[in-house]
Amino acid sequence: MNFLSGIPFTVQTVLLLVASNCFMTMAWYGHLKNLASSPWYVAALVSWGIALFEYMLQVPGNRIGFESAGLTVAQLKIIQEVITLCVFVPFAWIYLDQPPRLDFLWAGLCLVGAVYFVFRGA
Repeated sequence: MNFLSGIPFTVQTVLLLVASNCFMTMAWYGHLKNLASSPWYVAALVSWGIALFEYMLQVPGNRIGFESAGLTVAQLKIIQEVITLCVFVPFAWIYLDQPPRLDFLWAGLCLVGAVYFVFRGA
C-alpha cells in the first residue's frame, strides 16, 4: 500500500478498516433502500459485489494491524466493532432515515469498556 507509506501502521490499519466498513455497511444495509422492490437474490448479488471492495480493504487492514502494528486478533476485532458502530449510526440516521436512540449511546459505552479490557496491559 504505497499510498499509505509514511503513516504509522496503527493509523493505516484504522483508516483501511474505516473505509472497508463503509463498503460493508452499504453492502449489508444499502439494499434496504436502493433495492427494496428487487428480489432478494438481486440484492444479494449487488451486496456481494460491494462486499468485494470491503474485503479488498479489510484484509490488508487486518494484515497491517497484525503483522506490522503488532495488534492482537482480539484488538483488531474490538477496533472493528467500534468502527462498525461509528459508521452504522450516521449511515442509519442519514441514509436510511432511522434516527439514533439513547440505546446507541449505551452500546457505545459497552464498546468503550470492551476496548479498555482488550487493550489493558498492551
